[in-house]
Amino acid sequence: MTTINIICVDDQREVLSAVVRDLAPLASYFNIEECESAGECEELLDELDANGERVALIISDHVMPVKTGVQLLTDLANEPRFRSIRKILLTGLATHADTIKAVNQAHIDHYLEKAWDGAELLQISKQLLTEFVVEQGLDYQDYLSVLDAPTLYKLIQ
Repeated sequence: MTTINIICVDDQREVLSAVVRDLAPLASYFNIEECESAGECEELLDELDANGERVALIISDHVMPVKTGVQLLTDLANEPRFRSIRKILLTGLATHADTIKAVNQAHIDHYLEKAWDGAELLQISKQLLTEFVVEQGLDYQDYLSVLDAPTLYKLIQ
């Protein structure tokens, strides 16, 4: 089975821990990585790419020092190696202009406000992971117990 990674990015350790806890049901099938800054995320992406590993999903906060989540996700949208990554912006402080930039330039797949509902974050993540697995031509049978069945059904029809 191919190693598929999920990267969670937030400069607040307690928020990062909460996101990872909400994604725990996926941990048997997907490697969940934690980064406390955009720079740390970019280094991890380069390392995973160099090792031939795939990144399916990034869940990022917006307001972080040095580089915002929207800047990070926009850079990834413009980098051919990472265009297939699904992106969730999870934030409580994005302005209207930030949100527009996230949609138009970063091409985010979903926007959630803090405080989020853990079950909703898990469900959205499952849907996006299902899209990734199918679009990458991976054997979805390996991941059936954690993929989103309705999304899978639509994609394989």
